[in-house]
Amino acid sequence: MDSEDLKGKWEQIKGKFHEKWGKLTDNDWMEAKGNKEKIVGKIKERYGIAREEAQKQYDDFCREHKDKFSNHDHDKDRH
Repeated sequence: MDSEDLKGKWEQIKGKFHEKWGKLTDNDWMEAKGNKEKIVGKIKERYGIAREEAQKQYDDFCREHKDKFSNHDHDKDRH
């Protein structure tokens, strides 16, 4: 999920992100406002993990939930 998708659906999916990464504060989520890089940075910071691991967790989460969050035809055509 790219940043534009994320920003467009931010209010809808913020709760799911919060369930996954509960250590992030409400202020962290407000600062991120759907910006992928900021979310990954906050995950890295709050969980004390490498940026690559935070990125992997984010990408894995988005893949797992893409049907709920994405409305792009190219996502639907992927096998």
